[in-house]
Amino acid sequence: MALSGLDIYKLLPKTNCRQCGLATCLAFAMQLAKKTLPIEKCPFISAQAREILESQALPPVKPVILGTGERKFEIGNETVMFRHEEKFRNPTGVGFILEDSLSDSQLKEQVGRINEFKFERVGQTLEVNLVALRQNKDASRFLQALKLLLENTDLGIILISEDMAGLKQAAALSQGRKPLLYSARKENLAPMGEIAKEFQLPLVVTAQDIDSLSELTKELAAQGIKELILDTGKKSIADKLWDLTQIRRQALKKTNRALGYPALAIVERNDAYEEAMEATAYIAKYAGIVLIKGLATWEALSILTLRQNIYTDPQKPLQIDPKLYPIGKVAANAPLLVTTNFSLSYYTVLGEVEASKIPAYILSVDTQGMSVLTAWAAEKFNAEVIAKALKSFAVQETVGHKNLIIPGYLAMISGDLEDASGFKIIVGPKEAAGIPAFLKNLN
Repeated sequence: MALSGLDIYKLLPKTNCRQCGLATCLAFAMQLAKKTLPIEKCPFISAQAREILESQALPPVKPVILGTGERKFEIGNETVMFRHEEKFRNPTGVGFILEDSLSDSQLKEQVGRINEFKFERVGQTLEVNLVALRQNKDASRFLQALKLLLENTDLGIILISEDMAGLKQAAALSQGRKPLLYSARKENLAPMGEIAKEFQLPLVVTAQDIDSLSELTKELAAQGIKELILDTGKKSIADKLWDLTQIRRQALKKTNRALGYPALAIVERNDAYEEAMEATAYIAKYAGIVLIKGLATWEALSILTLRQNIYTDPQKPLQIDPKLYPIGKVAANAPLLVTTNFSLSYYTVLGEVEASKIPAYILSVDTQGMSVLTAWAAEKFNAEVIAKALKSFAVQETVGHKNLIIPGYLAMISGDLEDASGFKIIVGPKEAAGIPAFLKNLN
């Protein structure tokens, strides 16, 4: 349980020296409890008190960084059980399992497909994060396959092996890419721990039950291995979800540091639909990494779309930059439409304009990410706001006419908007689906 301001105050020197910038140590303690000031602001705090406070300041789910360079990403560092309480912070890492028993050509072909899993949705780029290489053959083939992997992708790497000698060689070969080692269990804890410590690599810890998992993480933490990821092995969906939920609950609600790490789930099903559904279930609750076998484009897109939806900030709608967007090969007389900068609103209008095959301009107005009717009700998408946007984006200098198409639901502001903007207002369809036919019939 987090320390209260009074608990923190008892650990402070109580000198009221004001060197922290506050009048009293009690005031400083209250700010520490709110996490608005760092401990370093107090120059006289004891080493013992510092250790206690720094321990309390750690996030309940430890952040773990995987990969390097532009592909580096963080998992963990979560602070809530439910998204609506605040938000989920670091999106689940999505990866694919490849076997070293594949031929070189097969391995290159599958890595190439994985590299191409990059999609744009409502203004955001959706990408996968990891490739896991599983050893089935001898160590020499595992290393050969790893070399091909390192040469053909910049994604994060996971090394899955039961062969400690082969895994150590693979760790040395790929150390610069900071691979994730899979996995330490009770029977191989010492050698796996030594490899992780020698090469300073993150390590997956596996046990069938949470109590056993907790004991293993304590042993590894005592050895100085801090970057751990938890796995309770292959189970039914219901049992796996139970484990993931209890691990998160123990870390957040019980401050159980032994379980305060991200978790991993592996999904291997012959049916791609079942695999996609199981993977998305684990993303929702509460896997830090999900690995799958399927390489279908639709499967990757569905999983990444769900992840995007789960990990958006519920208090901050997806937005695009408010400005004038030319769609297609526009001329000066191209139609001019207006909408909000809520991503879903804009991209819905964009899709329908593109479907009409009529080049047009779309003016996106800053409504702080609100949709059309919501923004209108909040007085953030009214005649005054739209007229101001027309002026600030110098629309008249780009568009060779003064006709503005507004959403049908805003017909009531057409008169005020004409007066405020000097544009002739044309009331468009209420639903975006009507835009293609509307533009084709527009004189």
